[in-house]
Amino acid sequence: MAGGVKNIGSFFRDVVKEMKRVSWPSRKELTRYTWVVIGTVAFISVFFFIVDYGISTLLRFLN
Repeated sequence: MAGGVKNIGSFFRDVVKEMKRVSWPSRKELTRYTWVVIGTVAFISVFFFIVDYGISTLLRFLN
């Protein structure tokens, strides 16, 4: 059991080392990326709403 605890401690030390190496985006970049993601999700949501509405209307018309 002690070997498992040692491995877990080593794992978290390695995680901390790697997190220090990460190149984090600036606040400006993060804001820009966030708006790009929100815009993309909104666009795709509207697109699929229109496609779904069109298919539903077409199926109601055919019945």
